[in-house]
Amino acid sequence: MEPIPVLLAGWGPVGREYAGLLRAAGERFGLDFQLVEVRGHRTRAAVRGGKVPARDEWEPIDDLSAALSRTGARVFAQAVPSDGDDRAGAEALTALGSGAHVVTATKSHLLTRWNELAGTAEATGAAIRISAATGAAMPAGDLARSALRGFDVRSVRGCLNGTATFVLDRLAAGEPLADAVAEAQRLGIAEADVSADLSGRDAATKMRLLAALLWGWDPAATEVRAEPVAARPVEAGHRLRQVAAADAARPGIVEVGLVAEPADSPLGALTGPEKAVRYDCGDAGPVTVSGGRSSPRGAALAMVKDTLGAVLEGTAGFR
Repeated sequence: MEPIPVLLAGWGPVGREYAGLLRAAGERFGLDFQLVEVRGHRTRAAVRGGKVPARDEWEPIDDLSAALSRTGARVFAQAVPSDGDDRAGAEALTALGSGAHVVTATKSHLLTRWNELAGTAEATGAAIRISAATGAAMPAGDLARSALRGFDVRSVRGCLNGTATFVLDRLAAGEPLADAVAEAQRLGIAEADVSADLSGRDAATKMRLLAALLWGWDPAATEVRAEPVAARPVEAGHRLRQVAAADAARPGIVEVGLVAEPADSPLGALTGPEKAVRYDCGDAGPVTVSGGRSSPRGAALAMVKDTLGAVLEGTAGFR
């Protein structure tokens, strides 16, 4: 097997899980993935014999273009936070410009540089895969990107944030918001900062990306209308859910609201931190995907799946 060098940005929980899963996953499909370098915010480390050195042995970071040239990386994997400084966007463009595929769990640059990323990738024949940014282990992005290709997808709606589902159920049981959030954090469902989860911003981000995959909307130009999580009475047999929605007939608009869903419906039946997305496919009927673990390992598995897809599928850009 010809080696496929992979360069990884980010050595947090997701990055470490990805590194641990990558080689064995490739071997199952006859691919020799070799993690060649890991890059942090200010330091980097060459990977030799499958071993990542201890952090105190890492060297000062250099320019990504130099690293791509030095390692010959064919895949650039991003497991870095969406911190708003646009470094992730600049590095993704550099990687795509070199012809390397990009697999990312980072959302920020997808929202601001979608068209630029797509154009660069298509010009060089590289792929961009974003499953970990749209639903972690739940393959909502794969449905939007390719599995529903040719279907008349008219609308999409879903519960895209597991923290919101968990908190709403605790509120319905009479628990104060602060206690519900604290329990979600204790269980590892929620991060320390839950503002994006409770405001609807995270769900809106994921829906903007799904709409971009489905209909080619520019996420940067998409209008967001979001309602924050709050306790609200609902009629018997229903559960309150944070539902993100987009409709092909209303281009450029994503809405996130609190909706009383029937308890036996795909969205109402969710429990704990579960997520689900329902696509209205016209004459083909509705298609729903649910489940998939929201965890560092779940996100890493999505990145591994995307790495396989980028290499095996032979498509460019977000297609």
